[in-house]
Amino acid sequence: MSTAVRSSILHLSVLCLLATLFFILPEYHSGNIARILIMAVYAMGYNLLFGYTGLLSLGHALFFASGMYGLGLSIDHLGLSAAPAMLVGLFSALAISTIIGFLALRTSGVAFMIVTLMFAQAGYLTILLAGKYTRGDEGFVIKQSDRIIAGIDLSQADNRYFAALILFAIVFIFIGILVNTRFGKTLVAIRENSERARMLGYDIQRHKLIAIIISGSLSGVAGAAYALLFGYAGATFSTVQYSIYPLLWVLLGGAGTTIGPLIGTVFMTYLIDISSEYTSAYMLIAGLVLILLTLFAPQGLAGVLRKKFLPWLP
Repeated sequence: MSTAVRSSILHLSVLCLLATLFFILPEYHSGNIARILIMAVYAMGYNLLFGYTGLLSLGHALFFASGMYGLGLSIDHLGLSAAPAMLVGLFSALAISTIIGFLALRTSGVAFMIVTLMFAQAGYLTILLAGKYTRGDEGFVIKQSDRIIAGIDLSQADNRYFAALILFAIVFIFIGILVNTRFGKTLVAIRENSERARMLGYDIQRHKLIAIIISGSLSGVAGAAYALLFGYAGATFSTVQYSIYPLLWVLLGGAGTTIGPLIGTVFMTYLIDISSEYTSAYMLIAGLVLILLTLFAPQGLAGVLRKKFLPWLP
């Protein structure tokens, strides 16, 4: 069986499992998984830049918040319906990621990481300073009547779950196809040895810029979807911690693997959820687990699977 066929079977099996879980799990867990699927989309966007291209960004919360506020503000102030507002969120993230990409790629290494962090902080402060429109730290709730697409009320638990699953499936399949194209393989070549890729005639800066734009746009779509499905847009989502989260999810799940972001998001979410039931120091437990995984599984959970059992894992 070819690698492509195995990869396709894996992707379809994951989607079938996620669809089945809705009918098996209690309402609490199905609500949790709907949130995880949106955050996994965010992590997949981040993974394209970090896991496949080798660019460490600490500013992805800016793109997530761009999509979230693009949707939220266009509904709240412009009176748009949900579907056009989603497009506004997407194009907001696309425009900002294009601008940030042009500017940040003038640097490299640690400087790139710091510059992206500074841009994200500037975005956070902008949200606070524009409190008249964004309501600052308080954020704003998106009314149930505004969370309807094609007559489907996305505030309902079942509709929300399958809307999150459809978005996840589209991005999951898109990433699975993209990384196996010539463009995706070039990104991996840049990650492994950018100078050698340059010597082979590839336009390194152009590929990195496109990767930033795609990564930022996917993150923005996740932000817009989160606001739409869960009815809230707030400044918290533009803080540094929301730039760190996708990095942790990708590292835990396995950078440079298509399934890694989902595994990492599920693992981290439930680790915090379960440990918080027993102690208020749940972040200490999460930190200890992270240290152990870093020591004994530096390639992440999916990376271990790829190394020991599934060498064809995409």
